[in-house]
Amino acid sequence: MNSVNLTGRLTRDPDVRYTDGGTSIARFTLAVDRRFKQDGGPTADFPSCVAFGKTAEFIERYFRQGMKLELTGRIQSGSYTNKDGVKVYTTDVIAEQVGFGESKSSSQDCGAHMEYGGGFGQEDGDGFMNIPDGIDEKLPFN
Repeated sequence: MNSVNLTGRLTRDPDVRYTDGGTSIARFTLAVDRRFKQDGGPTADFPSCVAFGKTAEFIERYFRQGMKLELTGRIQSGSYTNKDGVKVYTTDVIAEQVGFGESKSSSQDCGAHMEYGGGFGQEDGDGFMNIPDGIDEKLPFN
């Protein structure tokens, strides 16, 4: 089974582009700490990740450099010939589900730049948003 679970911080703001057909594609790199570290060796890996459609739009709207992201997806390898005629091999993590790896206040404590949009209200100290009074009338279910 081809299944990947990663938790890491964005190394830069996601690069989001749209196809002529309107499909969104988000490309980003995560800094993922290694569980076991060797003296003098690398302490993290930096997998290239790609998300499509609604997942890409969610990433574009809510994630910025330094934020912690949780990802579930799969590994996809491929190849192409570059403009110099050299065959280039690629390996990407295709994000199928993403989520926040920490609360907004935790991210701000580590100096990450954050811009949340479309939230209901101010956040409590527990990481959850306060839901304003009267929102029940706007929900499609009760």
